[in-house]
Amino acid sequence: MTTLINPLPRTRVAPSVTQPAAHRLLRPSLALAALTLAGYGFLYSLAGVGLGQALFPAQANGSLVQRDGHAVGSALVAQPFADARYFQPRPSAARYDPMAAAGSNQARSNPDLIARIATTRAETAAREGITPEAVPGDLLTQSGGGLDPHISPAAAQLQVARVAHARGLSEATVAALVAAHTEEPQFGLLGQRRVNVLRLNLTLDARL
Repeated sequence: MTTLINPLPRTRVAPSVTQPAAHRLLRPSLALAALTLAGYGFLYSLAGVGLGQALFPAQANGSLVQRDGHAVGSALVAQPFADARYFQPRPSAARYDPMAAAGSNQARSNPDLIARIATTRAETAAREGITPEAVPGDLLTQSGGGLDPHISPAAAQLQVARVAHARGLSEATVAALVAAHTEEPQFGLLGQRRVNVLRLNLTLDARL
């Protein structure tokens, strides 16, 4: 007697995607990629630049400070002043180089930091003709970015006598300029009262 063996059921194989179907899938993907690149990579950036130039042109161009039609610096970046006729900014770990903005990253217990502050304190006291204990902290320490354009009103007031003597002005005149350039906290809440060193020095130059 012959026994019939049931054959195994055949497995259905999914039909392969034909070439026209692949093209139909690829076309919308490429279109979406192109639209995303054009919209977010170009148009969005262009709109941001345009709005910045239209609403905040000075800030969008780096808050440049002009004198006689030429940019002499930025209100956001400190720069050194070696002459005694000028107010001095805070020390800079980056040596006032915008391309190397950084702090010293030294802990308060670091002996190199302690030695540097002691040296700066002695030099500043000798320059201003005061005792070392009277030197404000912002004339001794470096800011986190190394390019802080402001000093405290106390640090500016400390330099009034030297600047006035070097320029042949009265101390009252120079002190009045410091007061006129003292900025209040933003919105009355953010930050502290401060003096922009570059703007103050340019105002002094304009008086002579």
